[in-house]
Amino acid sequence: MKSKKIILICLIIIIIITIIIFTIFRFLNYKNEEIGNTIVDKTLQEIEEYILNISSYEAEIEVSVESNKNTNKYILNQKYSSPNLSSQKVIEPKNIEGLTVKYDGQNLEISNSKLNLNTIYENYTYIADNVLWLSDFIENYKANNGTITEEDGVIIMETKCDKNKYSAYEKLYIDRNADKITKLIIEDENKNSKIYITYNKIEIGSLTKENVLAFKGIEIVKKDI
Repeated sequence: MKSKKIILICLIIIIIITIIIFTIFRFLNYKNEEIGNTIVDKTLQEIEEYILNISSYEAEIEVSVESNKNTNKYILNQKYSSPNLSSQKVIEPKNIEGLTVKYDGQNLEISNSKLNLNTIYENYTYIADNVLWLSDFIENYKANNGTITEEDGVIIMETKCDKNKYSAYEKLYIDRNADKITKLIIEDENKNSKIYITYNKIEIGSLTKENVLAFKGIEIVKKDI
């Protein structure tokens, strides 16, 4: 009698474990299907909606800034979380490596541990003017009724920028086959490229406020803007 009860209990346990494993597998498989192929199999309208609804991202970007005299190049790490939390850290050039700019929605912090620099500008209102950010492109696209086209698997989202004559138009490039955002180009009023941003890496939708704004506290000098 006892042995039958033990066998029955064992069977119940096995069934429960099997159900749990199956549920976990279905969940993970669903998440993979939902996250994977975010661009490859979508229509242009679905891709447009996907980009315009990005709520957070982390990216490593290469930036080339063209001026009348020369070209300046940077490698930056960016983190963003909606609606207006952001941080940006310089990887290259080496002379300003580690320079970090963080914005918490109200205050702007500029820091560099090598230089023992940490300054906060309170009530800073100009962070939205930064054309280096994908989030800035998204807001401009929404405000100016941007357009989306596709040619040979390359999707281009275009919009006006209207910040100044050096940043009048923006083009975001998305490689359908590679399933990723590849570059963002800012053009002047004559449609000459002035800022060329290459996305070496970009991870979308995984950041929280803490991820974006985490930093080690050091002595702070506060300034009002």
